[in-house]
Amino acid sequence: MTKIDKVLFSGNTHTTVNRDPSVQRGEFGVVDLKLSTPAGDNLDIIATEPHPRAEQLFAGAWSACYISALGIAASLKKVTLPPDHSVDIRVDVGQTGANWFLGAEFTVRIPGVAQDAAEAVAHLAHQICPYSKAVHGNIEVVVNVITA
Repeated sequence: MTKIDKVLFSGNTHTTVNRDPSVQRGEFGVVDLKLSTPAGDNLDIIATEPHPRAEQLFAGAWSACYISALGIAASLKKVTLPPDHSVDIRVDVGQTGANWFLGAEFTVRIPGVAQDAAEAVAHLAHQICPYSKAVHGNIEVVVNVITA
């Protein structure tokens, strides 16, 4: 796996689970995706700005999938996610020499949960999420877990 030396483009997302249809949207609006989890829950996923670039669209799709996997992982670990948990993903397109690569950085926020439990949930979610599995070993993925 090669690290990116020079980032050329980035796509950023901030993803939360919306349980309140009146919640404030992003400045320019966002694409809200209705997803259902394996447990059959219908969730509104607030994911990405309209008219995204490819790396932003990938980050938005990945974050919607990952935040669902985070809920599954929390359930398996018997951890209750707070209502304000969120996932920020930055997908970079960059170069090392003449070669082009993708890279990603996750910031997983699980306020009020013990750091070790939050990290265990975040890492298990990567083992569950199909997007994370698809890129595993192919791109550099950095995961930051914040519990404060």
